[in-house]
Order: sequence, then structure tokens, then C-alpha cells
Amino acid sequence: MTKEQTSRGRAQDRRLVAGRQDHEVRYEAKKMDVSRDEVREAVKSEGNSRKKVERKLAED
Repeated sequence: MTKEQTSRGRAQDRRLVAGRQDHEVRYEAKKMDVSRDEVREAVKSEGNSRKKVERKLAED
């Protein structure tokens, strides 16, 4: 018997930015029109919450 798939894991994953995964950093950099290094610095200073990272990038 297989487990029923839910979207719970995906929804939780979308709330976070994985600063060490290049595809995540590229996506966020393109979305916010900033450099990859700026995204990585925002993740370091604000944590991996997507809302906090985007807020930090919008400020700068």
C-alpha cells in the first residue's frame, strides 16, 4: 500500500531559501534583480525564511 501524496512538504519548502543550492540562489537573484552574492549575504544575515530574505533584498 502506498502513502497518499500531500503538498505539505512542498509548501514548507517554498517558504525557505536554500542558500547553498545554486538553483535556489539563481531563482531568487533573478526574481529580485540582484546578484547571487547579495542573496547569499541576505540568507546569512536574515536566515533562510523567504519573506525575510526578500524583505532584506528589497531594502538594499
